[in-house]
Amino acid sequence: MVKLNVLDYAVIDEGETPQDALKNTVKFAQKAESLGFHRFWMAEHHDVNAFASSSPELLMMHILGKTSSIRLGSGGVMIPHYSPLKVAENFRVMESLYPGRVDLGIGNTLGTSAVNKSMNEMRPKKQRYEENISDIKKYVTDTDDELHRFNEVTANPTGETNPEMWVMSTSVRTAELAARQGIGFTFGLFPHASKDKTAVGKEAGRIYREKFVPSPVMQQPLVMVSPFVVVADTNDEAASLAKALDLWLLGKMNFSEFERFPSVETAEKYTYTVEELQKLSANRSRMVVGDGLSVKKQLDTLAETFGADEILLIPLMPGAANRQRALELISSEFQLKK
Repeated sequence: MVKLNVLDYAVIDEGETPQDALKNTVKFAQKAESLGFHRFWMAEHHDVNAFASSSPELLMMHILGKTSSIRLGSGGVMIPHYSPLKVAENFRVMESLYPGRVDLGIGNTLGTSAVNKSMNEMRPKKQRYEENISDIKKYVTDTDDELHRFNEVTANPTGETNPEMWVMSTSVRTAELAARQGIGFTFGLFPHASKDKTAVGKEAGRIYREKFVPSPVMQQPLVMVSPFVVVADTNDEAASLAKALDLWLLGKMNFSEFERFPSVETAEKYTYTVEELQKLSANRSRMVVGDGLSVKKQLDTLAETFGADEILLIPLMPGAANRQRALELISSEFQLKK
């Protein structure tokens, strides 16, 4: 059976503080664990007022200590901004303290122009993406490679187990990269609307499996697909909650139009242009919306279509109680606790 995972943004809802959001995320991870979800990942976002997930590594470390079995991961660390050695050191510390429970998910989104400039102000050049991934894998596995330019450097603490490594992408090219590196491949339905996503995702998965080379961080190819999900007790309630995500995904002013993640009430009061209404319709290709049974059917179809081993669910919904209820409904329909 396909494994189900959760990606969280540490959402700051209307009327709540960043501290509330961080506490809610801990409770959310504990709920996911109790309901039988396999992984709980934290996103990385900078300069977005509605999200408190600027440092997935710190949140992972905290949540690892508040849970006992669920795998914790980054979804993902945006490695163009960071030293591969430091990324590896962060995850080696977590793996040493919580062996067998750590996922190193990787992305390459640069963020807004201002964020990219501020995070790379002192870096002399932009690093090559695959080189960074290869470097992280070398450090995190303590591989002896005489040809590596920094082979004498060790990412401490070393240990007998390694974090799993995953790359998040929407392209066939990155699927080939993941296969060459021997790491997991996550195909994102959520990043942007596109009519050809299904064809691209199927081809990416096929190429990845065909060309996969086992590595110390992953012995078998694993494909994950990741949509936004809005789930409620009824289809009508889910449709109502989805209005908030509809509004958010317009992404106006680099997602700074709202100080907090919008509520359904805010979305219903919003005045949309004709162009924005068209964008709302297109964005529905990024979402799975409905009651528990409807969402299960849609997720089963996604898993079959993309040949996915796992699904990374993004319940980007307003209200911590609504997000927890979404997990309860999905767990019940998939009988995860069995």
